Amino acid sequence: QVRVVESGGGLVQPGGSLRLSCAASGTGFSILVMGWYRQAPGQQRELVATITSGGSTKYEDSAKGRFTISRDSAKNTVYLQMNSLKPEDTAVYYCIVNLRIGGNYWGQGTQVTVSS
Repeated sequence: QVRVVESGGGLVQPGGSLRLSCAASGTGFSILVMGWYRQAPGQQRELVATITSGGSTKYEDSAKGRFTISRDSAKNTVYLQMNSLKPEDTAVYYCIVNLRIGGNYWGQGTQVTVSS
């Protein structure tokens, strides 16, 4: 069993920054990919960014140039640095952990609200 816990959400003004963190814990697992999805009210959950065990990254178009995903493999932790935030970035952000064996695990989500 793998536990996934996010932190770092909150309220920020437009143009501001936030850094989300996600830590995976448990025993006997190997992570392939870690990433972030988000879900705004009334919308489907959408991919924001992912990073592989080798460090390859992928971003949703609106996140490119503003968000940076990074990973500390020794700590099984992934980060999402979000700059130049816009009101349309408001959503619950979910961390996903894809295991080499055992499928996907999701965190409980962290709220990000961008508003003046």
